[in-house]
Amino acid sequence: MSTSQALKAKQSRSAQVRGQLDYPVIDTDIHTNEFSPLLEDYIAQYGGAKVVDTFREHLRTNGLNALAAEWYRATPQERQDKRLFRPPFWALPAQNSYDLATVSLPSLLSERLEELGTDYAVLYPNVSLFPINSANEDLRRSLSRAVNHYHADIYRPYADRLTPVAAIPLHTPGEGIEELEYAINTLGLKTALIPGAVRRPVKALAEKYPDDAELRRYAYWLDFFGIDSAHDYDPFWQKSIELGINLSTHSGSQSWVARNSPSNYMFNHINHFADASEALAKALFFGGVTERFPQLRIALLEAGASWGANVLTHLVDRFEKRGNAHVQQYNPANIDRQLIIDLYRQHGQELFRGREYSDDQIIESVFGVASAFRFREQPAESINDFALAKINQIEDIYERWVPNFYFGNEADDRTIVGALNPKGNPFGKKVHALYSSDSGHWDVPELTEPLAEAYDLVREGAITEEDFKALVFDHPYSFYTANNPDFFKGTQVEQKLQKNWAA
Repeated sequence: MSTSQALKAKQSRSAQVRGQLDYPVIDTDIHTNEFSPLLEDYIAQYGGAKVVDTFREHLRTNGLNALAAEWYRATPQERQDKRLFRPPFWALPAQNSYDLATVSLPSLLSERLEELGTDYAVLYPNVSLFPINSANEDLRRSLSRAVNHYHADIYRPYADRLTPVAAIPLHTPGEGIEELEYAINTLGLKTALIPGAVRRPVKALAEKYPDDAELRRYAYWLDFFGIDSAHDYDPFWQKSIELGINLSTHSGSQSWVARNSPSNYMFNHINHFADASEALAKALFFGGVTERFPQLRIALLEAGASWGANVLTHLVDRFEKRGNAHVQQYNPANIDRQLIIDLYRQHGQELFRGREYSDDQIIESVFGVASAFRFREQPAESINDFALAKINQIEDIYERWVPNFYFGNEADDRTIVGALNPKGNPFGKKVHALYSSDSGHWDVPELTEPLAEAYDLVREGAITEEDFKALVFDHPYSFYTANNPDFFKGTQVEQKLQKNWAA
């Protein structure tokens, strides 16, 4: 680093914040861009020329999936008629060319971490989301392998400060296990990105209209790997724990039914990461995954942390009303039939208006529009929605939610105030918020600002110094070391901690 660069790094707002801290700063979410000509060499190695061509087409369509790319080819009227969602556009900080180059050049990014006020960063290459969400198995698997090998190689020299995630496809548990083992055991990667969901065809429609590609594109369901999944993903969760890998997702919900505006990107964007993350977390909770695998750790990134506290509260609310035996208070079989009849005979004459009604008609009327299913038998195994999670008391909800999930919170996201307010949920405790700068995307036009922006909340009294430490160090450190105590061995984090302990 030159003298001028060192001076600039020292003078940045974030560097000044870091300079007053006696603990490391861990950024759990910096986005990077690949050098396509070199990446294509890796793609050719694993997928051949055909996959290279597919990758180039992906770049030509601005990195969009097929449905989003169609938006650009369609006329305004066709976008309305087909309800083609307005896809993201201009997603990188183009005007800040220095920063744009920084997230594309490993050596420069490593050099500038001081300026960013960061000791260590976990990297999410933008290209990694493409292969793991592809429905084409050959493309998905070969491109995932190539992307992982490429990033393992180019960031290996900077392992003391930077680590990229491994992209793990998860259309089946088997392919996920295979890529996870290769990424960790062969490539030396140590954290992983999985899709937040897999789109699957609706079986009945696919069988009835096997040749209707247009219908299949719109008639799909989302598999969140937990409740109602097409596969048993327990072997994959178990393997990730055995390998010491804590997982993360970075998936959104743009184009979902309520986020399907053909004209407005921001309409589709706001809270879409939170909605997707919430669906995944609830599926794992209600599917009993977090009960069966208490060691499982998943970071749900770029979604804010407040929704994690909100859902925790709602789980308790619903359990106290409908969990276990509580749901029986709504069972129509438990009505006091005679009491209702007597009350209607005594107080309902003005409704009868001189006409006679049978006891059965009175009982039927009590349930109003719900009378059609009031006495419908419910399968015993489907009555208690909390059964698979084995919730017997509200404390079990805490144990199946808080230890397992960590919530990525961007630096300027003030909703973290609710997540870190111990009075904001029934347990009087905070959920695990992670400092996730999201650097490299449009919401970070200046790389050196996120840490300072997060600390501004302390200056304003919105969060405490203790909260800030939990956000940028305690929670990230506990997440990555939960199943791998040596995660930070040989890194700047270890060196800084040792220096502080020695002092």
